[in-house]
Amino acid sequence: MTGDGYLVSDDPSRVDLDVVWQFLSTQAYWGRHRSREDVTTQVERAWRVVGAYEPAGGSMVGFARAVSDGIGIAYLADVFVVQEHRGHGLGVRLVEEMIERGPGAALRWVLFTEDAHELYARFGFRPPDSTLLERPARPELSRRAPQPGTP
Repeated sequence: MTGDGYLVSDDPSRVDLDVVWQFLSTQAYWGRHRSREDVTTQVERAWRVVGAYEPAGGSMVGFARAVSDGIGIAYLADVFVVQEHRGHGLGVRLVEEMIERGPGAALRWVLFTEDAHELYARFGFRPPDSTLLERPARPELSRRAPQPGTP
């Protein structure tokens, strides 16, 4: 619990998929292309999820998820705090709980982001070294893309 009563928890049963979907589908520049089914599957299959919850009523106001093999590498994704609850250090608390306090503290972590570089730098994130290569997404091969020979 934070000094102002916010709770940060890695209990997956507390995650409010409606809050995650609402934010990712309307406010997240990185999440608007996903369907609700995709988001639900990503959250359900995540290696770990962390939520931030408001003091009164415990509604979810922040979120982060990770994909990992649990041994060598983890990918941090979908970190957000809803606008009305920013300024309380919840972004820091979410990343700290995910990166430093969980079972992945010793792992190599990666993420993609266009913003919040200063936040992630506090946890050791920096531009990639020469060992990292990326294969960009190929949306034309998505399961939702029309396949050749189909209407």
